[in-house]
Amino acid sequence: MSDLQRTLVLIKPDAVRRGLIGAILGRYETKGLSTVALEQRWIDAAAADRHYADHVQKVWYPPLRDYITSGPLVAVVLEGPGAIEAVRTMNGATDGVVAAPGSVRGDYSLSNRENAVHASDSAESAAREIGLWFPGLS
Repeated sequence: MSDLQRTLVLIKPDAVRRGLIGAILGRYETKGLSTVALEQRWIDAAAADRHYADHVQKVWYPPLRDYITSGPLVAVVLEGPGAIEAVRTMNGATDGVVAAPGSVRGDYSLSNRENAVHASDSAESAAREIGLWFPGLS
């Protein structure tokens, strides 16, 4: 398959706290995406800064850093045809208040920051993020 892609998904601390790991992963599996790597972990501020490097200088970033380091998250590498776009579409709009019903954020989030999941937004981001979270896969 020429369109086979890998993408990184983070199931964020709010979704982990609420016991939504299985429900969220099940959506991706039902879509036909394969799990290549999966690990639950805590991250520190330095790891958050590496992941969100493009946003570190933005005024809204410090509260995001506090949130993403507030509890365990699940890092997942998914693979499948058009995986990057498929996952972003399934996740829905970043703001859970306006995300469409049926999307991950539309069903599980009422916040712009605590919005259940993160997903790579491009092939370049996916390669960079997978390299950060799962260096053995890059």
